[in-house]
Amino acid sequence: MEELLKNPDVQKLVPYLIIAFIVQVLIWLLFANTIRTTLNLIREENRCILPKQAWLVALPFFNIYWNFVVVRRLTDSLNNEFYDRQVAVEEDPTQKQGYMYAGGYMVSNIPLPVFVGFIASIIAFVGFILYWFKIYEYKKLLREPFQYRDTTNRTEEEIEDSYL
Repeated sequence: MEELLKNPDVQKLVPYLIIAFIVQVLIWLLFANTIRTTLNLIREENRCILPKQAWLVALPFFNIYWNFVVVRRLTDSLNNEFYDRQVAVEEDPTQKQGYMYAGGYMVSNIPLPVFVGFIASIIAFVGFILYWFKIYEYKKLLREPFQYRDTTNRTEEEIEDSYL
């Protein structure tokens, strides 16, 4: 191992690897912020995860596990919120894309043959982009003005008129 580190060609790569790692962590931080702001738009009683816990997806190695937790809890939170708002969205929003990313990322971090790791990395990258986009899409939907409909002590006509 020491011989490998003393190799001048490897020493030339070290600064680039450090920069790539820093860029990766910054991307994870931006992704975590998108999750956090989305969770902040969900009413507290509908959340299955605290917004500040979203930052844990930016921790290297721990995020291999935490990605799965975030996918499940964010999906449940979105389901709860859209059910309360009576907004029709796909069943289990963000779940498919999230598990695609989390699974691909997990497999890409397991020491497997290079080809398998490469394919898993591509799946993780595509899943990451799709997942992030889907979360952002639902965040925009959550930002739309909405008034919770209180149907207590109202006639059916009044309720129907409020939906128009």
